[in-house]
Amino acid sequence: MGNSILDVGITGLLAARNQLQTTGHNISNANTPGFNRQQVILSTNIAHSTGAGFIGSGVHTNTIQRIYNQFLVNQSLQIQTQSQSLDSNYAQIKQLDNMFSEATSGLSPTLQKFFSAIQDVATNPSVIPSRQAMLSNAESLVSRFQSLDQRISQIRENVNSQITSSVVEINSMADQIAETNHQILLAEGAVGGQPANDLLDKRDELINQLSKLINTDTVRQIDGSINVFVGNGQALVVGSQTLSLQAIPFPDNPGNLTIALTSGGNSIQLPENQITGGTLGGMLAFRNTSLDSVQNSLGRIAITLAQTFNEQHQLGIDLNGKMGEEFFVVPSPNIISSTTNDSSSEIAVSISDFGALTTSDYRFSYDGIDYTLTRLSDNSSVSTSSVPTMMSPLTMDGISITNANLLANERFLIQPTANGAKNIAVRITDTNAIAAAGPNRTNAALTNVGTGTISAGTLASFPVDINLQQPLTITFHSPYDGQYDVVGIGTGLPATNQVYTAGADISFNGYTFQISGDPAAGDVFTVTPNDSGSADNRNILLLGTLQSSNTMENGSATFQSAYGQLVSKIGNETRELEVTSKAQANLLAQTEQSIQSISGVNLDEEAANLLRFQQAFQASSKIIDISNTLFDSILRIG
Repeated sequence: MGNSILDVGITGLLAARNQLQTTGHNISNANTPGFNRQQVILSTNIAHSTGAGFIGSGVHTNTIQRIYNQFLVNQSLQIQTQSQSLDSNYAQIKQLDNMFSEATSGLSPTLQKFFSAIQDVATNPSVIPSRQAMLSNAESLVSRFQSLDQRISQIRENVNSQITSSVVEINSMADQIAETNHQILLAEGAVGGQPANDLLDKRDELINQLSKLINTDTVRQIDGSINVFVGNGQALVVGSQTLSLQAIPFPDNPGNLTIALTSGGNSIQLPENQITGGTLGGMLAFRNTSLDSVQNSLGRIAITLAQTFNEQHQLGIDLNGKMGEEFFVVPSPNIISSTTNDSSSEIAVSISDFGALTTSDYRFSYDGIDYTLTRLSDNSSVSTSSVPTMMSPLTMDGISITNANLLANERFLIQPTANGAKNIAVRITDTNAIAAAGPNRTNAALTNVGTGTISAGTLASFPVDINLQQPLTITFHSPYDGQYDVVGIGTGLPATNQVYTAGADISFNGYTFQISGDPAAGDVFTVTPNDSGSADNRNILLLGTLQSSNTMENGSATFQSAYGQLVSKIGNETRELEVTSKAQANLLAQTEQSIQSISGVNLDEEAANLLRFQQAFQASSKIIDISNTLFDSILRIG
């Protein structure tokens, strides 16, 4: 009887000791990240059967169990990886928003000052200081384009740097998870499969940290190890073995880093649209959906401004009596050959319609049969089976492929506007070279007796040789029959018996002018070269109207409105990310609170348990003491 009571006391004492130790362990790790509260699971020992019934034989410890909810943990991982992705994306786009929304350092004030300087030259076309101010403001405008582009490039470099550091962290986490898998197998194998709770917590916390970097999927194996997958199911951890990620230059655009999975010395590039979640996914999403588009949008404004300004400037006369030169340097499309292409492969690309440019990049490829030009923003494409030439180019959105020398399955990345803001420059340095004047003068002969008047006229396109194609003389028939003859050199000249319509356009040699009123018989009108343009502001006035002309987006936007749309787009995306990021953070906090309510350590509850288990320990000690007293009494009787 004494031994039976002793056994009961000892089992109770051991059980209470385990409970006290586990409770103390819980309290000690109350603030340990990833720790799950543990609980001693007890079972009654098999009772002894007697003629008087079954007499209990005490208690034993089955296991030490983690209080753990796998469903909530999995939910938390998914919410957290999305939250981290949104936070990462928001932090980056906020930099763009701050840069473009700044009223004093944005592009709009500088663009306004440039066109204001143009108006000043229009008011004083022969005043050198006004012309110098126009050149200075043009340089300031170019500098602002370049500084904005430089800041965008710095953000791109920062994204590449963070991609590299994220990959290093992911590989480190993968190695630690694999090592922990191994440790769990050894630990649980040594104790007959009892759970290694603290190691399990450690592994869960590593997976939790990994999910902050990239979206992960986990699969538990029969032996208790966990396999980790990223991307579209690419294995990162398999048992105690790991594969590694690598940040490599993107084959089609080496300036951007992308992700590859390395195994056995071989690297497989992962599609970026499959790398979602976490800091890494947020960085890639920001670069692909925001950064590239912003740089292209800014470059498109720069390129279109330079080209349209040049076209009009070349239609004027400078102070030296020469036709205008190109005012700006127009950046060329950026063409990048894939690293897998043959070194001899090449293509020729030109911009055939600046007003049709989009903010997308393009891919030109050859599959051995067809040449295809694809707009990457929506994967729309045009194809031809013939080699593109100058006479038969492959064209899309104002981009023309005019020559191609490719092997089968080779490709090129075309960025029509990416370098626009970076490479725009002012070509003219001499104030006298500003072509403010119109190229021609129109006159009505002093001997005219009718009421006919001739407009100043405009040059619609640059003639082959303006000096040879002037002057033009318009003479109305005598007797007057409503017709006139045009004498001069050029296409369609001389022209006889032209029917007169008051105010109608008359165009020869690229000139367009109008005659209004009622000319009389023998009245003569002339168009002559403008030999002296010092007080002429006709062309500079036309240059000034470019500020309000819809020269972009197929004639639907001005420079200012296109920039305003860019600023508005960045602001809207920033606000949207801010709202969704906060909402996701709140959802994550609620989920973590739910986990803590189940798995977290409640110090008040543990303190109460300490008292309860202490009393159980003391009571079991008393049972042992009683058992000892009873056994001594039996010995004395003997």
